[in-house]
Amino acid sequence: MLHTLFKIGLPALLAFGITVGEQSPAQEIVITVNPDQQDNNGKPPFAGKRPAADMAILLDTSNSMDGLISQAKSQLWTIVQQFASAKKAGKTPMLRVAVFEYGNTNLPASEGYIRQVVGLTDDLDKVSEALFSLTTKGGDEYCGQVINEALSRLDWCDEPNAFKAIFIAGNEPFTQGPVDYKKSCKRAIESGVVVNTIHCGNYNQGISGMWQHGAQLAEGEYMNINQDRAVVSIKTPQDKILIELNERLNRTYLWYGSKDARGRFRKNQTVQDQNALRQLGAAGLSSRAGVKGGALYNNAGRDLVDSYKQNDQILSEIKEEELPDQLQNVPADQRAKVVNEMTKKRAEIQKEIAKVNKQRMEFIANEKSKLAETEADTLGEAVRSAVTKQMEKSGFEFKK
Repeated sequence: MLHTLFKIGLPALLAFGITVGEQSPAQEIVITVNPDQQDNNGKPPFAGKRPAADMAILLDTSNSMDGLISQAKSQLWTIVQQFASAKKAGKTPMLRVAVFEYGNTNLPASEGYIRQVVGLTDDLDKVSEALFSLTTKGGDEYCGQVINEALSRLDWCDEPNAFKAIFIAGNEPFTQGPVDYKKSCKRAIESGVVVNTIHCGNYNQGISGMWQHGAQLAEGEYMNINQDRAVVSIKTPQDKILIELNERLNRTYLWYGSKDARGRFRKNQTVQDQNALRQLGAAGLSSRAGVKGGALYNNAGRDLVDSYKQNDQILSEIKEEELPDQLQNVPADQRAKVVNEMTKKRAEIQKEIAKVNKQRMEFIANEKSKLAETEADTLGEAVRSAVTKQMEKSGFEFKK
């Protein structure tokens, strides 16, 4: 019996809570990691009892992929909102995202025209920054090699109940390059990482180019999209309110660390607001604001409000010179009061954002139902569809 079960893939068994020797579902998800694994901020990737979700996005940045990059920039917050609506054991997942680019001749041929743009991180502003840094230039697209690099370089969570997935998008045959895609995809699923393939072009051409086969080997979804389809920007009555709430929310952040780090965190939050506004106008920024109002936009390790929720001793651990600017001249015995007041203020704003964002999403759903064309064949919708299906299989539930 055990031999038969392993044929469908150990990660698939773990996703349903089945472990070797017993077949009872886990009652509580406890995140544990190898202390030697470090994320981009030099801290352990997880702590506590929240379920984990790791996602690596591998984007073809050759000449013909400008539309794909545009979709990735504009739909990041749509994708994140899907994770934000997921619950497991009543808890929102701890999401980390990584970005790789491949197939760009600006990158070294000796490295397979591949670049890790950002490693797995819970800093969603850093992910947005990474996507906006991408440019395209023609090259050779080595799918097997970039999958292999993502598996080797990233500090994937080793919790067996974690959702771990690669999404690779491109338009050339999946078979190119020195690394056999079959070996990479098999290695992925043996490591508990599902590989979803997104062919930019004709569905049947993707099949003949082995994009479907790669997904089948790694228990993922094969999808095709039109990378040149413009993302529909729907203005809503709630956009102005969410943008105003977003400005108020930004004023509740107590960035800490070195002086340079504090400035960098603060600036990047503002820059990514501006990027969202430029990409899709008010709709883009209000979509980002909806994410910032939820649990997935968590800046523990950077912002004192989020960090204090996890560690109420953090104030005694931070060096005086690394305190947030707002606390630099506050007496030590008054700092906790300031943090608690800011925590309360943020919670009130986030509660209002959640309420208004729900109204916005209902308005958008109603307007999209009237459109002759949909965004079903775009990157964001492909990722959302696969995420929903695969996370539901691994025990997550989604708010309707």
